[in-house]
Amino acid sequence: MLSRRRKWAFHLGSSLLVPVLVLAALEAVLRLVGFGYPTNFFLKTRINGRAVYVENDKFGLRFFPPALARSPSPLVMPAAKSIHTYRLFILGESAALGDPEPAFGFGRFLQVLLNERFPGTRFEVVCTAMTAINSHVILPIARDCARREGDVWIIYMGNNEFVGPFGAGTVFGPQAPRLGFVRFALALKATKIGQLLDALFRSFGAESSRQPFWGGMKMFLDHQVGPDDPRKQRVFEYFQKNLEDILRVAQSAGVKVVVSTVASNLKDCAPFASRHSSGLMRSRLADWQKFYDGAMEAELTGDFAKAVGNYSAAEKIDPSFADLHFRLGRCHLALTNYVESRSHFELARDLDALPFRADARLNQIIKETAVRHARRGVYLADAASALEEKSPKGIPGNEFFFEHVHLSFEGNYLLARTVANQVPRLLPESMTVRAKGEWASLEVCARRLALTDWDRRRVCDAVLRRLSEAPFVNQMNHSEQLALLQEKLASFRADRTAEAVKAARAIYQSALTTDPDDFYVRGDFARFLEETGDVPGSIAEWQRVRDLLPLEPAPYYFAGKLLAHEGKTDEALQYLSRTIEIRPDFADALDEKGQLLLKRRKANEALLLFEKAAKLQPTNARIWVHTADALGALNRRPEALDKLREAVRLRPDYWEARYLLGVELALQDKIGEAQTQFAEVVRLQPNYALGHLNLGVALAKQGRLDDALVQFRETLRLDPGNKLAQQHRETIESLKSRGR
Repeated sequence: MLSRRRKWAFHLGSSLLVPVLVLAALEAVLRLVGFGYPTNFFLKTRINGRAVYVENDKFGLRFFPPALARSPSPLVMPAAKSIHTYRLFILGESAALGDPEPAFGFGRFLQVLLNERFPGTRFEVVCTAMTAINSHVILPIARDCARREGDVWIIYMGNNEFVGPFGAGTVFGPQAPRLGFVRFALALKATKIGQLLDALFRSFGAESSRQPFWGGMKMFLDHQVGPDDPRKQRVFEYFQKNLEDILRVAQSAGVKVVVSTVASNLKDCAPFASRHSSGLMRSRLADWQKFYDGAMEAELTGDFAKAVGNYSAAEKIDPSFADLHFRLGRCHLALTNYVESRSHFELARDLDALPFRADARLNQIIKETAVRHARRGVYLADAASALEEKSPKGIPGNEFFFEHVHLSFEGNYLLARTVANQVPRLLPESMTVRAKGEWASLEVCARRLALTDWDRRRVCDAVLRRLSEAPFVNQMNHSEQLALLQEKLASFRADRTAEAVKAARAIYQSALTTDPDDFYVRGDFARFLEETGDVPGSIAEWQRVRDLLPLEPAPYYFAGKLLAHEGKTDEALQYLSRTIEIRPDFADALDEKGQLLLKRRKANEALLLFEKAAKLQPTNARIWVHTADALGALNRRPEALDKLREAVRLRPDYWEARYLLGVELALQDKIGEAQTQFAEVVRLQPNYALGHLNLGVALAKQGRLDDALVQFRETLRLDPGNKLAQQHRETIESLKSRGR
């Protein structure tokens, strides 16, 4: 009997061992040939003779489809922590990163605060935060941080739990699957075999015919999460489990942790989408709508008490509609009912069907988890409460936020102060004994980080572009938010005197004297120099950034672009080629290099680059115009015409594309269509002389001489020396005089 059992066990073991050996051999071969991508967050390398860790720019491939994969921001961290150094890791998403400008994220302010207050210790704040990720991604990052000699971790996460990978409203893959599936899928893709299977699935699966591309927050419009969606509970459970696991990893590594609640814009960020309760009957919906419409009418006339009454009546029928609570919050605020106002603003956030903000339940989980782990080196920083205390009437708004969750410069400073208040409790006495009495002010930190009005304007420009797209354009208060931002931008643009330029330059230079290796400040200084006309100086700064970050594509790209502007085409091509070598999917670099090749009459080579760039950014109208230029140079005019039509379809206000489309139509003798395009050109750009000239020619060819004459005269008003316009005007005037 025993012999049979041994034989059975032997056969079973043999049958399992063979496939295991085969899989192990396949994994080894794939690793040997360099297939796939590394999955650690940090990669070890050498820069300027130093052993350092840098970010893995392919880290996101494990969690996102390739065309949507996010990459970490640049970082350089010594491989071995030096003495008298205290290393802090920041874990989180885009708000923790400092989006839209990581140079002024809360981690950067925190590093200044700590170094200013505790002289003699070098505080090294390493930000591992990324855009679009959530706790499912942050847990693997934490596991890598555990091996990198960290002293403290700072966790600021929660905004992307619903929309990030495996969230209930994600666009990146399965929505809220079982946690076991999530963990298995991520573990599998950590292997080369798993990466091979994933690549094969994408090559032969349904996705292969329709490759997605990054579209920002508007990608989520069709992935709303209703107020009674059962998947919400699963998201909360996974968040708590992931947070618990992150804290266990920290405890095993002997690292102390500061966990922060997550703040959001309540007062000035209307919900992105609102949905009714799924069980609301049609007759009750009609009643709800009647009260809601009446309330809006009262609100518009300033009768806030009546509006509150009607909104409250609608709320009794269906309390799930997010916009209803935002309006109630505004009305109560106008009536100075501040407690009720904040409560409704919070409900508006929590019921938002496009949940891009951490809600009350997620913040409750953060607080409860921190309390449970308090005896294990976990400390709570209540950032949400700190911002409330500093906000007018206790309701956070535009005072500390750019939009929904991304903190302004003042907001990032306040978050840094809130976290910094916890740090002295974690430091050894040898570091605190020489501490200064006060934290550095916002003004001191701003000077250390070289925050100038040029940076403020640049960041506001980025926010304005963001607010001009969905889902922001769908918010009920979108127009007023846009107007406020435009007013702020106008104030920055007004103060651009020679004295202001000189003062800003001195701020950058002072910061770089303190820390010559600060690549963020050098990059901002390079942008400032370009904007103020010192292109050679800007190139030199980008070259210094390149020396600090030789594995990053951006400094090569910006230097190459400026070298092209200076007419140094050979050098520019070298820099752009290096950019593409580092990042083959850098669409702007492909486009820029293509333009240079086209100027050198290498249209075939240029076309290949433009076509690759267009696949990466199919909604970029500028790339389609450049593709048309290359096709035109190759005398492939019908294809060029199609590309120009696509550019105009993508950007109807792109007057340059319309002008080129008009020229192409005229060359193909489609005069009526050409006239339509030239008419749009002069409407969009009334001071463009060639637009008027070509519109005049198109009108004249159709026999509309009076209208053509008007355009030729306008051409000469704008460009008195235009000989063609002069000839056409004289010809028409001569014909008209003969007709008399």
